[in-house]
Amino acid sequence: MKHLLKLLDLSSEEIINLLDLADQLKYDLKHGIPHPKLKGKTLGMIFQKSSTRTRVSFEVGMYQLGGQALFLSTNDLQLGRGESIEDTARVLSRYLDGIMIRTFEQSLVETLAMYSSIPVINGLTDFSHPCQVLADLMTIREFKGKLEGLKLCFIGDGNNMMNSLIVGGLKTGMQVSVACPERYMPDPLVLEFAAEYGDKFSLYHSPEQAAADADVLVTDVWASMGQENEIEERKKAFAGYQINSEIMKIAHPNAIVLHCLPAHKGEEITHEVFEEHAAEIFEEAENRLHVQKAVMVTLMA
Repeated sequence: MKHLLKLLDLSSEEIINLLDLADQLKYDLKHGIPHPKLKGKTLGMIFQKSSTRTRVSFEVGMYQLGGQALFLSTNDLQLGRGESIEDTARVLSRYLDGIMIRTFEQSLVETLAMYSSIPVINGLTDFSHPCQVLADLMTIREFKGKLEGLKLCFIGDGNNMMNSLIVGGLKTGMQVSVACPERYMPDPLVLEFAAEYGDKFSLYHSPEQAAADADVLVTDVWASMGQENEIEERKKAFAGYQINSEIMKIAHPNAIVLHCLPAHKGEEITHEVFEEHAAEIFEEAENRLHVQKAVMVTLMA
């Protein structure tokens, strides 16, 4: 494992190893056990999309590991003034020990990694959100005690979260069921991957069909960053694609609910269901810290 660009690149064993390391690092932190595994290391963080959880969790994670994180917005880099991603990669590789990037196109992350001599971590693209889904898998395992054999259901947009959850869920032995409008399907590359798992994967346009007997229900906002001009159109398209009390009745009685945040309560999830499952959702948010530390240690130590 040289980079973390998308979960499609990782084996099942590599995903489980990251989760196991994240569990250990979380235990160490909770018990006051120092773990300066990246002492003297520096992570550069490129942000072309704004963030709360990604920036804070990576900065705090590097601090706890004994290293340092540098925030680099587009305004701080010549990348924002026309310097190529190839040259940016080669320059930053001379200064840093790792790069985290949060941007739009997956191809930009792939090119950055191709020209970097240091590890590159995908903090989010329109195609993939590997760090978030690792946190989701960690949280599911904490609340359910396992991953293999559980049914994971995602309701909403066929976006980076749905793409990554399909891959992460299937690679860790889960049954994955998703529901989305026909116009908002997952990426064809992900559907091609999922087809290899036969009846372990199901795609529906009915949330009720997808949620039947699900052990884990997941959703995300209907309009992601960069899609602000589509909000009203998307609200119409996703009407009915909501995790609410009726969906919870269809799912397994002990189902947990996850949301990568920020949540638009009253749209993709009701206020009632969100608050009933706040324990899982905010543990999931915390686990971004622990899995990202595991990724950084694996790639940079």
